[in-house]
Amino acid sequence: MRAVDIIKKKRDGIHLREEEINFLIKGCSSDVIPDYQIAAFLMATYFRGMSYEEVASFTLAMANSGKIVDLSSINGVKIDKHSTGGVADTTTLIVCPLVAACGVPIAKMSGRGLGHTGGTLDKLESIPGMRVSLPLEKFIDIVNTIGISIIGQTEDLVPADKKLYALRDVTATVDSIPLIASSIMSKKIAGGSDGIVLDVKVGDGAFMKDVDEAVKLAKTMVNIGESAGKKTVAVITDMNQPLGQAIGNSLEVMEACEALKGRGNSDLMEVCFTLGSLMSILAGVAKDREEALDLLRDALNSGRGMMKLKEMVMAQGGDVNALEDYSLLPQARFKYELKAKADGYVSKMAAEGLGICAMKLGAGREKKEDRIDLSAGIFLNKKVGEHVNKGENIATLYGNDEKRLQEVLPEAEASIKISGQKESRRKLVYGIVRRDGIEMF
Repeated sequence: MRAVDIIKKKRDGIHLREEEINFLIKGCSSDVIPDYQIAAFLMATYFRGMSYEEVASFTLAMANSGKIVDLSSINGVKIDKHSTGGVADTTTLIVCPLVAACGVPIAKMSGRGLGHTGGTLDKLESIPGMRVSLPLEKFIDIVNTIGISIIGQTEDLVPADKKLYALRDVTATVDSIPLIASSIMSKKIAGGSDGIVLDVKVGDGAFMKDVDEAVKLAKTMVNIGESAGKKTVAVITDMNQPLGQAIGNSLEVMEACEALKGRGNSDLMEVCFTLGSLMSILAGVAKDREEALDLLRDALNSGRGMMKLKEMVMAQGGDVNALEDYSLLPQARFKYELKAKADGYVSKMAAEGLGICAMKLGAGREKKEDRIDLSAGIFLNKKVGEHVNKGENIATLYGNDEKRLQEVLPEAEASIKISGQKESRRKLVYGIVRRDGIEMF
C-alpha cells in the first residue's frame, strides 16, 4: 500500500477502504508518511469530502493512534459534554456539577482556550491551588468517590490529531466538516465515556456561521459517535451574542458560582438545562425532558449542584473559599466602564468582537504557547434587548495593562450597538440532532 495511491483515490472522489485510512493515520502518527503527502490528502479531503463510513473509520483510526482511556472501573453510565467553542460559554462549570448531583458520573477531559473562545481548564486554574493535571488513577478515584472530575487531556491522547491539526492550520484546510468532526470526536471517543452530548455553536462568535452548516457538522459527529458505540446527541445553540455575561477566566468562575447559587443569567441557564436534560436522559437517570428538568432544578434549588462543584475543587487541591469569597480569585488592577452614549435598547453584542477584545486584554491566547491573564476579561452588564439610559454602564473591561485597556476600548464599543427599537429575542436553541432524526425549534 502506498500513500500516493490513497491520495489519488481521494482526489478522484473514490471511496477509501478502512484499511487504507488506517494505513494513512498510522503512517502520519509514526512520521513514516511525510508531511507533504499528508497535506495533499487534507486538501483532497477538503474538496472531495468524506462519506459517513469514511469519516467514522478516519475518526476511529485517529482515536486509536494513542491511548484509549479505560473508565470501566467507574460505576454508572459516564456522560461527556463538549462545546465547539463560544464566548462567555460557562456551561461546563454549571451543567457538569448539576448533572453529577443528579447521580450521573462525570469523568471529563477538557481543553484550553484558543483565539476568542475560552477553555474550561483555564477557568478552573483561576481557582487558587486547583490541579487539572492528575494521574489517571487519581482522576478515576475522584469520580468514584464524589461523582465528578474535570482534568486536562493527556499527551498520549490522540497524537494523530495534534499532527493533523498543525498541518490543517498551515494548509487552509481547517474549515472542513469531516476534518473538524473527526478532530473533535476522536478525542471524545478516546476519552472513554459511554455517551456524549455535543453543543454545536452557530453564529457570529462560533466556528460555524450558518445553521445549515452547523446541522451538517452535528449530524456528522452524531453519526461518528453512534458508529463507535457511544450514545450521542447534539444541540445547535446560538452564539451571535455572548451566552453569559462574563468573558474571561476568573470572571466566568464567579458567574458559574452565582448560577449554581440560583442567580444565573437566563440565557446561560436555558442552554445549561437543555444540555443537562439530554445528559441525564442519555445516562438513564431520567426518562424524558420533563423528568430531567425536575431533577436538575432540584439539584440547583437545594444547593447540591454548588456542593458538587466545591467537592470537585477540594478533591483537586483548589481553595473552596474562593467560590464564596471572590476576592480570593485573581483580580485585575485596572477596570474601565463602557457607558451608553444614548438612551435606547442594546441591539447588538458581537460575540466574536467581544471575545477578541477579551483575548487582547489577556484573557485568551492568539497562539497556543501564549500565557494568559486569569483576571482579565469583560463583564456584560446588559444583554441584547435590554433597555439602557444614557451614561449607564453597559460593560466593564478588566485588565492589568492600562495601555492595552485603552487600545481595546474602541473595539469593544464597536462590538456593541444601541438602537431606538427593541430587538425581538433571538432563539437560543435551534434544534437537537439525533441519529434517527433532527428536531428543529
